[in-house]
Amino acid sequence: MEMQNHPLSSLFDQLGLDSSEQDIFDFITEYGPFLRTEELHHACFWSESQAAFLKEAKNEDADWAEVVDQLDAMLRARED
Repeated sequence: MEMQNHPLSSLFDQLGLDSSEQDIFDFITEYGPFLRTEELHHACFWSESQAAFLKEAKNEDADWAEVVDQLDAMLRARED
């Protein structure tokens, strides 16, 4: 099976979020930093369907897993 490398903007599109560079920056600024002890899909700012997608992407090591990891790291980056 060939894995696809999705850009962050495609993940935001998949989640039904605005996906311009500015929109992504604004999202990270608004919701980061995110606690290291909580799994990304448990964050209170996701809808049920968004959380399910993120969980499935990670649990099944889907072709979205890499970009989900990228988003996770970006949301935690400001945490000290």
